[in-house]
Amino acid sequence: MAIPNTIKRVIPPTHPGEMLREDFLPDYGLTPTTLASSLGVSRQTVNELLRERRAITSVMALRLSRLFGNSPEFWLSAQDSRDLWESEQRYYEELSRILPLNAA
Repeated sequence: MAIPNTIKRVIPPTHPGEMLREDFLPDYGLTPTTLASSLGVSRQTVNELLRERRAITSVMALRLSRLFGNSPEFWLSAQDSRDLWESEQRYYEELSRILPLNAA
């Protein structure tokens, strides 16, 4: 049984680039250059991702899941969580003016 999460986050969800930088690269002994080479992408792409200036795309999620043996949904879910949190912060005032509907 799932427990509903009704508490709003105060801090942002972890960006997938931070996960890569802080957890995956050290654990696998990778550098940004070796990661880029392993994924078949440019060092600039990896650098932007690690600096949290690029989002995970579906293709990148597939590449990362293949390399690390996890699911592409893991990477996309992390990115979606971050994107939703940032959007909620950015559009808070506008969103708060929308009144929820009640079923008839």
